[in-house]
Amino acid sequence: MGEPGGAEARRAVSALRPRLAALGRRLAAFGGAGSDDTFLAKGSATLDKLKDFRNEGKEHPSTLLHLYTQAVLDITYFEENQLVDEDFPEESSLQKVKELTCILSEPEVLMRECNINEEPVNILGAELLECLYWRKGALLYMYCHTAKERSEWLRENIAIFKKCLNDGVHYLMKMLSFRCPLQVNEDVSLQDKDSARLLSEGVFTDTHLLAMMYGGEMCYWGLQHCGEGKQESLETTDPVSNSDLVCRSKSVWLDFRETGKNMLEKYVAACEGPLRGQGWNTAAAKQMLCYLMKPCN
Repeated sequence: MGEPGGAEARRAVSALRPRLAALGRRLAAFGGAGSDDTFLAKGSATLDKLKDFRNEGKEHPSTLLHLYTQAVLDITYFEENQLVDEDFPEESSLQKVKELTCILSEPEVLMRECNINEEPVNILGAELLECLYWRKGALLYMYCHTAKERSEWLRENIAIFKKCLNDGVHYLMKMLSFRCPLQVNEDVSLQDKDSARLLSEGVFTDTHLLAMMYGGEMCYWGLQHCGEGKQESLETTDPVSNSDLVCRSKSVWLDFRETGKNMLEKYVAACEGPLRGQGWNTAAAKQMLCYLMKPCN
């Protein structure tokens, strides 16, 4: 980030302008439906703050990126909850899920457009990036959880289902990668050993643990419904309706069996080890592990 701060700020403001307009249109589209929603109110307030900074043109790009990311998280959270409440309508929810995952990817796209030559984690921080990837992965988990029960849709759209599972697990794995696991040494005090063991496995919050379970479960669904067949890397371009955004993703197909085993084993080890007796259930995870450990046909 070697340019003078003013030049960087102007570039960030220029790149932000269409994105702020797009978020503003999303807010306006809700009308009275979200008038009492806390997250929409927070998102609206953050947008107003960003518009003020845009007019001044002096704020540091990292501040603008932080605020934009928070606005994206708040506004899309309301929309995700709507999808869940409506049980992911079969006719329209796939396009909506694509749209939301694209919007949640925009903070990193914005960084590239601003020519910020630093890792996103150094600008946004681990927590914000974890939120972005958790939200994308959890949204695809919830969508697939509903879609797999629609047998006719599943038969006709098995490739789409597999792509959603694959992308969702990738997002969750990325979410789990932003913080380095703690290196445990013999100097750790007895009362801290359980915490140290969790941190050494990359379990920093309950959400990290849920990400392991969700990822493992999605791999189980993938093996159960899609089988062992490998596919070549697939590049897709998904036009997002009623938006200026375009989402492009290149997928590397996962080995659902091995990836699922790895994630579920970590989940079970944490729940039955350091978190034993704290309300975490491992019955479903163990059942899925048994299935994943069966010899390949």
